[in-house]
Amino acid sequence: MLIGTGDPEERADRAPTMDSLDTDSLTLPDVSVLQVISEIGSAAMCEMLPPALHPTLPPAVSWLVYDCKKTPWGPMRLAQTRIECRSGTRPRGLLSHAICNNQQAAVALEQRWGYSVGVGEIDFRRSYHEVHCRVEVQNEIFEDETVLQIGMRNPQPLEAGSIQFVAGMHPVNTPKGYRLLQCDPTHAETESQYGSPIVEEFEPDAWGDARIDPVYPVSAAFCKAEITLPKLRFLCRPGEMAFSGTERI
Repeated sequence: MLIGTGDPEERADRAPTMDSLDTDSLTLPDVSVLQVISEIGSAAMCEMLPPALHPTLPPAVSWLVYDCKKTPWGPMRLAQTRIECRSGTRPRGLLSHAICNNQQAAVALEQRWGYSVGVGEIDFRRSYHEVHCRVEVQNEIFEDETVLQIGMRNPQPLEAGSIQFVAGMHPVNTPKGYRLLQCDPTHAETESQYGSPIVEEFEPDAWGDARIDPVYPVSAAFCKAEITLPKLRFLCRPGEMAFSGTERI
């Protein structure tokens, strides 16, 4: 069994701090969702993950983008970069970083669900032949720079509910110490499609881990869904495997 060999505390310095783990669930209606998965270079396969998590074979990264028309903070777009992995036997996605186009939403996502999230511009477009997402950020390193361009071409219909979305593992500083927080939104799909994946541009430094090296796009899917951000249930100590290191909230 492959086990992560990275420093368990590697992401602690830039992880969000949650003062409380007691949050209610929140349902977001009429969300457009794009998921693109790419194989990544295997040289740093185990180093990118703490011992609590297991790398996939082949190693992969996923980008998960939400276009939300209505939230308590107004319209919101959220793009996530996640390293595909397992926690015990369960598939998971280790959140490397996220970018949101709504400052109020970004603060709430950090404080309530442990998303490591910055603010940027997200262009999300859907046409009859393509779904396209472009993310731009502004800071001293990536001023007005495109840090992600992904999409899906030639959409084909799927039965609603056919797309698999795995729970996220979010590095967070909690009242119990530094942990991996399981965040498992539900996606009630009303329309689903698959197509040819597009990965045009990716700047790994802007997403928290320069070792993420996309080498081969694998899959792309789009859906319309009602998404429920969950009431939190589990934490995991990053230096232990899930069988011994999981804590119930």
